[in-house]
Amino acid sequence: MAVRSGAGALERLRAANQRTVLATLASEGPMSRADVVRSTGLSRTTVSSLVADLIRGGQVVETADRGRPHKGGSGRPPVLVALSAPAGAVAGVDFGHEHVRVAVADRAGVVRAEDEVHLDVDADGAQALDRVDAIVRELVERAGFTPEELTAVGMCVPAPIDRRSAGIRTPIMPGWHGLHPGEELRRRLGVPVFADNDANLGALAELTQGAARGAHDVIYIKIASGLGAGIVLGGRLHRGTTGAAGEIGHVQVGEDGPVCRCGHRGCLETLASGPRLMDLLRPAYGETLGWADVQALEASGDRGVRRVLSDAGRQVGRAVADLANSLNPELIVMGGPVGRVPSVVEGVRWAVGRYAQPETSAALRVVAGRLEDRSQVVGAVALAINRVASG
Repeated sequence: MAVRSGAGALERLRAANQRTVLATLASEGPMSRADVVRSTGLSRTTVSSLVADLIRGGQVVETADRGRPHKGGSGRPPVLVALSAPAGAVAGVDFGHEHVRVAVADRAGVVRAEDEVHLDVDADGAQALDRVDAIVRELVERAGFTPEELTAVGMCVPAPIDRRSAGIRTPIMPGWHGLHPGEELRRRLGVPVFADNDANLGALAELTQGAARGAHDVIYIKIASGLGAGIVLGGRLHRGTTGAAGEIGHVQVGEDGPVCRCGHRGCLETLASGPRLMDLLRPAYGETLGWADVQALEASGDRGVRRVLSDAGRQVGRAVADLANSLNPELIVMGGPVGRVPSVVEGVRWAVGRYAQPETSAALRVVAGRLEDRSQVVGAVALAINRVASG
């Protein structure tokens, strides 16, 4: 009896390790076996055996491409392994506060159809989910798939999602309070739906297809109408016990500061978010000033705009420096329409260099994200593929 029990435990461990390898390949793309070892922490022998089993089972394939020798060595380029592209489709849904972007992709992550509509998302969560239900169905057909071929949906919501209840319990999105968005959309579409917040999915997108590809310890900062961080440790998203890890926008920087939409005073978001920066700039540049105008002025070298944006970057960078001192990342990726503006990136870079510990700042880079407005929907697609692949 003890022998059978031991054998069962070994089988469960092997199955769990297989899921780990599949999830790693889903999130990071084609990798050498040595890179899988470094990403998962599994032994070289275990990874070799697992990959061989997964290739025999048709879940993983060796690609025609070759990788680079480890640490720039001159040895033979390693063979890369990747997830096979099984039949079926996934969808990614990006809920902003004022828009919805939806993409339908094959199981290899190639987007076949995509659309964006403007919508007051915050006001009525149920109505927004109804609209997305219709858009997903339309795009599945446009992409050449049947409804039955849709296997999963990844969803981005611009608010923390409680990992214990999968619900939203925040005043930031009043029309969603108490909703369980993943379950609500699953009920409409009839397929599994996996929800996460916008900063986490921006981090996942940059990790799989953007500026953080190949990195393992990353802080992704999204600055838009709000401010949040996605944290990647050891190549995996770190969400925290309740899913609230990375809420850097609600770090208090002044006890007597402005009231934040979260209900507290003096949050970083009240000093450096998009709406706050527009409030600072409009008295000097006119009440009709829009974000596109700000970007154009910044690109043209306008000193006033650059000063305001650089100051905001420095304020964010000081908080990021504290986070970097604790987590010791190799990369900080700036995302969101505000976060990736050059003056903001430079401000963050300056503050990290000034306030992070010397060894910490010397070991990391601060860069702008590469995926621009598509970060969250790309991350949502990656989340759906990841969850399906890992079972």
